[in-house]
Amino acid sequence: MGHGAAIHRPSGAQVLSMAAAPSVAVLIPCYNEALTIADVVTRFKAALPQASILVYDNNSTDATAAQARGAGASVFNETMQGKGNVVRRMFRDVEADFYILVDGDGTYDPGMAPAMLQLALAERIDLVNCVRASTAAGDQPEAYRRGHQFGNRLLTSMVTVIFGNRLTDMLSGYKLLSRRFVKSFPALSGGFDIETELSVHALELSLPIGHLTGDYKGRPEGSASKLNTYRDGLRILWLIVVLVKHERPLQLFGAMAFAMLAAALVLGTPVVTHYLATGLVPRLPTAVLATGLILMAALSSATGLILDTVTRGRREARMLAYLQYDFRDSGGA
Repeated sequence: MGHGAAIHRPSGAQVLSMAAAPSVAVLIPCYNEALTIADVVTRFKAALPQASILVYDNNSTDATAAQARGAGASVFNETMQGKGNVVRRMFRDVEADFYILVDGDGTYDPGMAPAMLQLALAERIDLVNCVRASTAAGDQPEAYRRGHQFGNRLLTSMVTVIFGNRLTDMLSGYKLLSRRFVKSFPALSGGFDIETELSVHALELSLPIGHLTGDYKGRPEGSASKLNTYRDGLRILWLIVVLVKHERPLQLFGAMAFAMLAAALVLGTPVVTHYLATGLVPRLPTAVLATGLILMAALSSATGLILDTVTRGRREARMLAYLQYDFRDSGGA
């Protein structure tokens, strides 16, 4: 070992120097955003002149595609309706070192993009999340409605309690992602719940996460949000339940087993006590129910153990896919 070659470890400044010219793709999923998309594209071209601006039109019935193309963006189509379907298509098609995912409604600040990229390079971060600044007391209180704020806090709190407290404003539509994040992300959601799936992916693989706070302004007059507070909120809530089943099966089925075992003890203890005292079983249906609950608890525990093993294998497969790429590996693209 004493005669081996010395290992050179680059300093932080050298790392930044090597990362001076990353390839960046700005990905903008759009559905009927003709009023705002040209301004969004123009502002991102000014903020990141070296970036590729790609707009994916999701069956718009207005002039979204023409406006985006006229502003200088590359425009593609995705016919499967839903933001999650568009994001999945973009992640499959596009090759870059870094991906900036942003909505085309003009509510986010393109001027933040260089700071997000700088943070990712300096700290080697795979997910930089833009935390929306509250405008409840500002000149545009409608920009981030109280109902949306409450729902976001509630859903974000649920995810952080279950999967880890390392994320703020989970439902923000403005994120910077590394190549290794994107290429290891399975992207199974079809709608607005894609942000939740992105967040859980980062938390489950313990990926480096960073946050920057940015302005969040209201839509211009005539532009309508595609987000339905209650319908999409329920979809996200259901996705969280599904993700708990997929990512935390031992805890989920273990909790169910504990509940059934507790119910069986409450129901069965008086029956067993009476039997030991008299040799009689006066409440046979209760005894049968308690026995059934104990059997179901055992079955639930076994199911949780089996699924936990499967989940571990899936998590390892995603981690291996993630580790195929260096932080700045462009895969020869």
